[in-house]
Parts: sequence; structure tokens; C-alpha cells
Amino acid sequence: METAYPVETIRKGTYVRPLPLAVRQISPRWTFDGREQGVEDYMAENRLSGVLVLKDGKILLERYGLGRKPEDRWTSFSVAKSVTSTLVGAAIQDGKIKSLDDVVTNYIPALKGSAYEGVTIRQLLTMSSGVRWNEDYTDPNSDVARAGTAFREPGQNPIVSYMSRLPRANTPGAKFTYNTGETDLVGVLVSTAVGKSLAEYASEKIWGPFGMERDGIWLTDTSGHERGGCCMSMTLRDYARFGLFVLEDGVARGQRILPEGWVKQATTPQIKNGAPPPGYGYFWWMRDDGGYEAVGIFGQSITTFPEDGLIIVTNAAWPTAGGANLYRARDAFVRAAHAAAKGM
Repeated sequence: METAYPVETIRKGTYVRPLPLAVRQISPRWTFDGREQGVEDYMAENRLSGVLVLKDGKILLERYGLGRKPEDRWTSFSVAKSVTSTLVGAAIQDGKIKSLDDVVTNYIPALKGSAYEGVTIRQLLTMSSGVRWNEDYTDPNSDVARAGTAFREPGQNPIVSYMSRLPRANTPGAKFTYNTGETDLVGVLVSTAVGKSLAEYASEKIWGPFGMERDGIWLTDTSGHERGGCCMSMTLRDYARFGLFVLEDGVARGQRILPEGWVKQATTPQIKNGAPPPGYGYFWWMRDDGGYEAVGIFGQSITTFPEDGLIIVTNAAWPTAGGANLYRARDAFVRAAHAAAKGM
């Protein structure tokens, strides 16, 4: 991504959070569609570039594919949404955002008079603004394909410009509608509130204090603003470190970065999303087995089981953005890794 598109850099600090190898490693095997499978089979058949299983901060399993090396970054797609919502928490802790019940137009005045009038930050974080949106990745005329490129007004962020023209379809807070454009809006809201770019703020609040091993990369829109809903790049271990930062309640080396209780709110159901899994938090998906996860198209995920201190990361180049069988295969791997790790 960083060689093909404009990006900003999320600078790491001097400290690197160690992720030591556990004394015993796992090598789960499971049955999928009537056939026994192992990690290498799953990775080869589903074009995985990396999998990592972390328990209590120690690596139980780490594998690479597609020619990737441990120092190589890989794009997140929508896993970035969960980073963006985490930065909302940091901005609340810093006193830059007063409340999730503040209306969005307090922070993005250009949305005044639009369908976002009266919509709260909480409703953006739960994808329930009520504004009409089409997230069809196969349709070149869908909102997700056009947002950020259709309009360029002097002094106006293109995402804000595009979103301000959309009509309302539902009462705010009433219905979940998956909406990448609104996660981009949250990114604009955060950077406006803190007076810094998202990359700079992520460096200050996560990359530096928690100890990422390599600079991260964040894709920008046509105005040079980072996309709050997409496309960060980081190493496999840094994906795991971000999961660990959240699992450890947003505390980095004794410094509280996120408000106490924020992670619990963000990673438990705040709205029903119409189908299993059983709900959606603040840009985090809920699972039916006690876990929560950040998910991106083409096979990116950070799955956390907080009761077990367990984090499972996948990076992939699936042949399509999604698909029932691809998600079923990923879920089978996650459940097998969870079962194997619980006994460690």
C-alpha cells in the first residue's frame, strides 16, 4: 500500500514492548468441511501472509507466508477502524472530547444543516447515524467507492464534503448500517479535536508509549488526511501489540492512555447488528464465544478472548474481499487456536 498510495507515518518510540516466545508452542489441528487441517494447510489454501497467537503477552504461534518476513508491514483495511475508535478514547482521556453524547457538528461544523445535524459521536461509533449509505465493494458507484474522491472543495475535507450531501434514511440510533465513510468522519473528528494528525496522535498515544517495533503507515485521502476507516500498515507483531494494548485496558508502562472503563464499553455490545455475531461495540465486532475482534476485508483480523488473555492475529490476501466460506475457514482456525491455547 505504502508504495502505491500517499501515506503518513506513525512514528515508533525508542522503547519496544517485548513479546517473548512461550516455553511451549501450539500447533492446532482441526476439521473443516469434513477434512483435517493444520496451520500450514489453512495458510496456503487461504493466502495468509501471517498468523500469530499471543497468550499472556507471550507468543504461542507465529507463522509467515506469501514471502513475507517478520519486519514486513501488511495493510489492515478495516482493522484501522478499531484503532480510530481507540483514539476517541484517548481524546476523551485528554479532555479534548467532552462526551460521546456530544453532537458531531460541534467538532465538524461543515456538517451543520446536513443529515448529520443532531447525530452524536456515540451514534457514529455504533454505525447508527441513520444516514443513507451503500458499502457494496463490487459496485463502482457505491458510496464506499466514491467517498473521498467525488468532491474537492477549497478548504474542505473530501470525506466531509461527500458525507454532508447524503440523505437521512433512519432515525439516529435506531439501526446499525455498516459505514466506512462514518469511520473516516470519526478520524476527522479526532484530529480536529486534538489539533494533530491521526498519525501523530497514534504515535503519541500508542506507538511510542506501548512500544511498537516499527513505524506504522496510514493511508491518506486526497486532501492528505488519514482515512479513519481504512488502511494502516504494520508488522504482524505490532498488530498483536495493538491487541495487547487494548487487552491491558489502554495502560502503557503505567500511564493510563484510555479512560478507565473505556475498553469494556468499546468491546461489549452497544447495538444489535442484525445477524450473528451478537452485536457491535465502538468499531469492534462481538463473537458468540466471549471474544471481540477487529476485522478487515481480504482476511485481516485481531481476535481477543479477554478471559483467557489471548490474542489471535491473521493477515491475508484473500482472492475476494470477503465471502461466507472464507470467513468460515478463518473462524475455524480461530476456534482451533483458542482451544489449543486455553490448555497452555
